[in-house]
Amino acid sequence: MKSLFLALSVFFASFFISKAQSKQPNILFLIADDWSFPHAGVYGDKVVRTPTFDRLAAEGALFTNSYTASPSCSPSRASILTGRYPHENESGGNLWSEWPAQYPTYVSLLEEIGYFTGSTRKGWGPGDFIVSGLEHNPAGKSYSDFAEFLKNRPDGAPFTFWFGSSDPHREYIANTGIQAGMKLEDVVVPGFFPDNDCVRNDILDYYFEIERFDRECGQLIAMLEEIGELDNTIIVMTSDNGMPFPRAKANLYDYGTRMPLAIRWPKKVKSGTVVHDFVNFVDFAPSFLEAAGKTPENMSGQSLWAFLDGEKQDRDQVFLERERHANVRKGDLSYPMRAVRTQQFLYIWNPMPERNPAGDPSVHQSVGQYGDVDHSITKFLIMALEGKVQAGQPDYFQLAFGSRPEEELYDVEKDPYQLNNLASDPSFASVKEEMRKELMAWMEKTGDLRFENPKSTYWDELRYTPDYQMKDIDWQKKIEEYRIRPPFGSVKEIPCLPSSKQ
Repeated sequence: MKSLFLALSVFFASFFISKAQSKQPNILFLIADDWSFPHAGVYGDKVVRTPTFDRLAAEGALFTNSYTASPSCSPSRASILTGRYPHENESGGNLWSEWPAQYPTYVSLLEEIGYFTGSTRKGWGPGDFIVSGLEHNPAGKSYSDFAEFLKNRPDGAPFTFWFGSSDPHREYIANTGIQAGMKLEDVVVPGFFPDNDCVRNDILDYYFEIERFDRECGQLIAMLEEIGELDNTIIVMTSDNGMPFPRAKANLYDYGTRMPLAIRWPKKVKSGTVVHDFVNFVDFAPSFLEAAGKTPENMSGQSLWAFLDGEKQDRDQVFLERERHANVRKGDLSYPMRAVRTQQFLYIWNPMPERNPAGDPSVHQSVGQYGDVDHSITKFLIMALEGKVQAGQPDYFQLAFGSRPEEELYDVEKDPYQLNNLASDPSFASVKEEMRKELMAWMEKTGDLRFENPKSTYWDELRYTPDYQMKDIDWQKKIEEYRIRPPFGSVKEIPCLPSSKQ
């Protein structure tokens, strides 16, 4: 009798353990707004402090080659949600667009199989989803915060929650970084910026907001621990596109497209994993659906789980693109770009090089002059360098605002800031040709309009949803007014002009 009782005990224990292990995972998606790789402690940045991101990397997987599908808020977020490339999302390929409701999201598909879904702050956008017939943001019904969402969650229901911070998007409160104790001398200035104190101060303010995002993510993770759901939750922490600085956000160079990414899910991801293969944001949606037991359909991304378990996948390159960012060219024109990135090279195709890549030099509708670059002291100081190239230094103005050739090719291993275009160098002709073929094959396979018609005006003609007119900014006055204000010591303030190495 005792042996029978023991056998039944083992059976029922095994049954309940099996049920617990097969429970559908929750998904917590933590997304910053304009945060670039490699600005996290675990990547080796000596200034910015990111203990939450570093923890997720240590307890899960850290990715060194994760790329947004497009370096622009709305198309990046649409690709995350649909698992489709921006050009496949039609109107969703533009900033300030209309939501492409004909394509389901991982959120809506998970909701169909019983997931409780929600979001807070910035979901998909900016843009108009109401006109597309949706009752709430495609990232999920809006809640004031994660605590309210959990309070409304039905007992036992798996959930997916999107935490969309507005950090480190501009505008910044000047001197928040330096007054938090960060030091100007510790900043590594990217090679496409002039290296002066005011640019360094601008970067410190960007770092300050990254740290705030990291702290808030830590608070959400603590809530998961409190309710005992940490290990049954897929936690993804990343950003939508690159830092809001010239030649970063809205560009296909690495500082626009290469993203921080850490994923924690003990069931599938071994702690301390480091992934150097390429990952694109279109991979998130099929990964989440597969984890929930639903087969992804009509998605271009690949699920990450088998790959993280050792399965060989084609991840030797990543494809990138952009269409219209802000409405900053006369005639509402886009600035189309397509690119392929490998471990050694970045190839960019600009099918309309006659257009202004950063926007017109005088306002059309949005932002101000060169409106695809967010206003900042860094932008204004580079504008002041027009025609003032110094020996031994790059032409910072040209890099940020100047016209570009139809083709660009960079050896990213030797040239991490992508300053030296090798596209016209005969010794790299075969590399350029091979990468062009790879790019065109991908465009054809994914039905990109620009494969058949490189000069297509489709994205020019789509509605730009904001209705406002901005003016040119007095950037010279902004430079004159800007002050660095250290938190202590005999130096009370540092103006830009005397310290700028112009």
